[in-house]
Amino acid sequence: MDHTLATDLARLPELLEATRRAAADALEALDARPVVPPAGPPRAPEPLPTHAAGAESALTAFAERWAPRLSASAGPRYLGFVTGGATPAALAGDWLTAVHDQNSNSAMDGAGQDLERETVTWLRDLFGLTDAHTGTFVSGATMSNTTGLAIAREWLGERLGVSPSEDGAAALGPVRVLSGAPHSSIAKALSVLGLGRSSLVPVPTRARRAGRRAPRLPCPGRAAPPSAPPPTPPGRPPLDPAALDRALADTPGPAVVVANAGTVNTVDFDDLRAIAALRERHAFWLHTDAAFGAFAALSPDHAHLVDGLDASDSVCVDLHKWLNVPYDSAVQFTRRQDLQARVFQNSAAYLGPLGDHPDLVHLTPENSHRLRALAAWFTLRAYGREGHREIVERDIACARALGAALERDPAFRLLAPVRLNVVCFTLADDPTPARLAALREAAQGEVFVTPTVYAGTPGLRAAFSNWRTTQADVRRAAQALRTAAKGTV
Repeated sequence: MDHTLATDLARLPELLEATRRAAADALEALDARPVVPPAGPPRAPEPLPTHAAGAESALTAFAERWAPRLSASAGPRYLGFVTGGATPAALAGDWLTAVHDQNSNSAMDGAGQDLERETVTWLRDLFGLTDAHTGTFVSGATMSNTTGLAIAREWLGERLGVSPSEDGAAALGPVRVLSGAPHSSIAKALSVLGLGRSSLVPVPTRARRAGRRAPRLPCPGRAAPPSAPPPTPPGRPPLDPAALDRALADTPGPAVVVANAGTVNTVDFDDLRAIAALRERHAFWLHTDAAFGAFAALSPDHAHLVDGLDASDSVCVDLHKWLNVPYDSAVQFTRRQDLQARVFQNSAAYLGPLGDHPDLVHLTPENSHRLRALAAWFTLRAYGREGHREIVERDIACARALGAALERDPAFRLLAPVRLNVVCFTLADDPTPARLAALREAAQGEVFVTPTVYAGTPGLRAAFSNWRTTQADVRRAAQALRTAAKGTV
């Protein structure tokens, strides 16, 4: 054994303690450090070291060269994208995932598979799915959507008497994938699966009543009265079931419908029950992208938004968003695990037969399958349904509070009501991409938001999904945006 490697092995407890201290220091500094540090010039890669220097040297080099440049994305005011953090239990589970270093794809060494199945069962219950659905961990929403649509592709073949997994996607002929407001990962998945981006057919969405400004928001944590729906600006509201009915009737034959449980700009939800009911007249596979919207099921005031989710044939849920487990982690659910195994089966003598309960190696594109489930198992075991409900409801209340604060400020206007956990807003006057970029960059030491376009208007979006975020963070974020607006507009 290399001398330095042997020395590190002998000193392993000491090295792990040094790593623990570095981790604790980084987490303790989250509240004070810049959310996104000022961008410096790109650094040229250093040459690969020739001689061993040991783990302690690497830890020091990381602390000096890279740690100061990393964003505080684990912290409470990183509101870009939909990025959670890592709860204390999830962090412990992730550390132990590396310690035990399982490749959990084979029943010949099956404890990891059993742990994953238990965790999937908990998640299925959390989201209100029945045991008709089976699930598997994947790396993120893009892979979850890709896996669900791969199963849908095989279902299309089953209906047409061919097998795309054996004969290729060309055996299907033209394919229609209908959706009202698909996430960008859907088109990417169709490209990967050989169905083609052009197979995606837009379906009209239901028009909303227009208004110059979004309405006044209710108190944080209190839903608007259902009897008085507020006027909203035009944009990308839920898919129109009547329009979908007509689109399915226009071209006979099986199709795929991609429904949304939480769109990225305004967290709109399609009427899943109404869409599923159309299967009485049309043959289609219903895939629901519920990457973060599925977590509405945890809140009694918002669970109605995902009513009918169980009727989906496949479901995407991203766990490194609102479950607050470390990247990368997501889960995919389906009612047709038999078709899933037909697509992803991996034939090799050392893997054994497929069987009635396929090993994980037969269920996703990955042959190597990190024990991602352990971090999720830890946080679910530690905090349960009620602990995670509290995170979801607190984030919703924080989003509403930021929306209300921005609406009171004449420098800003909301582009849409705050329907769940995303605030979509812009400058009240002349909201050009350049002016918004300047505002965003000026504020990003205190709060990080991301650019978007809504109904043709450039804007910004703040997405709340971190377990640390509180109303105090909302006040800091709002003040940072106000100050940036005064200095850059």
